[in-house]
Amino acid sequence: MKKYILISVRLTLVFIVICAVIYPLLVAGIGRLTPGGGKGETVSLNGKVVGYANIGQKFTEDKYFWSRPSAVGYNAAGSAGSNKGPSNPDYLKDVQAHIDTFLAHNPGIKKDDIPAELVTYSGSGLDPDLSPAGAKVQVRRIAATRHLREDQLNSLVDRYTEKPFLGLMGPARVNVLKLNIALDNGEIK
Repeated sequence: MKKYILISVRLTLVFIVICAVIYPLLVAGIGRLTPGGGKGETVSLNGKVVGYANIGQKFTEDKYFWSRPSAVGYNAAGSAGSNKGPSNPDYLKDVQAHIDTFLAHNPGIKKDDIPAELVTYSGSGLDPDLSPAGAKVQVRRIAATRHLREDQLNSLVDRYTEKPFLGLMGPARVNVLKLNIALDNGEIK
């Protein structure tokens, strides 16, 4: 009996060291190699931090590209999806409200032309990215508001489109915060 208790205690101590010391230090070390040193990649405008590249933010003015809707009000402390199924009446009302708002601010766009990501919640509620199509469907509104040519804005979206990782994993995406900062910085060609 003592033999098994000592083996159990030793195994417990070994796994405590591995799981509670070595693994966290390894993950923290890898995090130091990422943009932002494991603290998140900050985005600055005129030397002032205006947000994080990996956390979605709300943009509602017509002169900006809009982000995906957030079920948590873009609150990073409460990351979550809506937890409502696609047939839930409340969810369908929310989606229809997002469609109506988008169409009211984007005249000339048809309901069928709106990418689903612009009217549905993301799984985390904090998705910072859109597909290139999600950004380009907003170009007409922004061009009219900022008195720019649509081809200039399409070119800007193309420049800020991040390709899939290693050309294989994940979709092409555009970070909405970085794109809007580029607009405010006058990076239009």
